[in-house]
Amino acid sequence: MKTLRSAALLLGVASGAAAYEVTVDNCGAPLVFETMPERMVVHDINMSEMAFALGLQDRMVGVTGITGWYKTSPEFDTKRGEIPELAPKYPSIENLISASADLFFAGWYYGMKPGGDVTPDTLAPFGIKTLVLTESCVHLDKDRPVASMDLLFNDVLRLGRVMQVEDKAEALVADWRAQLAGIEAQTADQPKPRVFLLDGPADAPFTAGKFAIPDAMITAAGGSSVTHDMDTSWGRTSWEAVAAANPEFLVLLDYQNGNGAEDTFKFLQQHPVMAHTDAVRNERWVGLRYEELTPGPANIAAIAKMARAMHPGLN
Repeated sequence: MKTLRSAALLLGVASGAAAYEVTVDNCGAPLVFETMPERMVVHDINMSEMAFALGLQDRMVGVTGITGWYKTSPEFDTKRGEIPELAPKYPSIENLISASADLFFAGWYYGMKPGGDVTPDTLAPFGIKTLVLTESCVHLDKDRPVASMDLLFNDVLRLGRVMQVEDKAEALVADWRAQLAGIEAQTADQPKPRVFLLDGPADAPFTAGKFAIPDAMITAAGGSSVTHDMDTSWGRTSWEAVAAANPEFLVLLDYQNGNGAEDTFKFLQQHPVMAHTDAVRNERWVGLRYEELTPGPANIAAIAKMARAMHPGLN
């Protein structure tokens, strides 16, 4: 497959056609590719699943940030096949250089930290371009639009353009949009319960604000996030603030490492303020996995799952 793509590019140049050049938006700045990436490293399960959905395994030389947080699943392992994990959590520059990577698909706090050792600027001298997950751009630029499902759609389309599988990306996004429209049509006339998302037991709750994709997912499922006014993507609030909002429905992160949604719900049942909220008293909640609540192909099915749990009368 790589040989055929390379031959096609050479034939185009030889016949006078324009050489490969693709420019995509990257957190508001242009990212220019003069050659098609052939050795991509992808961070995290959600972004890896974007690449898998586009059939890009043959151009992936590594993944990072999977087993260190117990995010793997049998389905993911099957799709990943023999692609090595270069680092169980955040990668080092050496990890990426040793794999001869030419593209790193990651995000801020999804494999990179502002001011950290691995950033687009530190990778550039080694010929490694960085495609940044759009949801994460808010960590460097607060002047961003609130979350919508375009965070998923546009990132898949960007990756499809860069890797020259635009038709596949456009078909995927068209199918997702159709599914989403069907869910939204079903929930349009339903009451909109107040929803709180919780990422595990903690002294201060870790949740999604207005720039994180779960905010858009909750809206699409026919709910209203009680943390929509948080001026961040993912961050912490207080139990008192959440309890005062009196959520009627809960979305609980369901990790594979034993810290499951059921354990989190039991924690809330014993919590001095959360135990009195409508959602906890009425035991109204749904557990969703990490990859279902971060931008990725699992989002649409997760919205449908939320919608059915919030509105039991739906199909």
